Amino acid sequence: MKTLSLKLDNNIFDETEDILIKIKKSRNRYINEAVDYYNRLNRRNLIYKQLSRESKLVKKESLAVLAEFETLQDEN
Repeated sequence: MKTLSLKLDNNIFDETEDILIKIKKSRNRYINEAVDYYNRLNRRNLIYKQLSRESKLVKKESLAVLAEFETLQDEN
């Protein structure tokens, strides 16, 4: 496990402390879970952006293939 020094804005720290008392969770566990959640959220956003870029790259070709399939279906 890594040790980390962290500076928080006073209002964020105070709100966090209030929540920790209510949910009976250690500050360390709470921050670990928050960073894990934020990492998963950002990883998902990065994948979404990559998929969007790659979809735009193949859009014309995909539409051409779809049109060709429709033509084949119309012939039958």
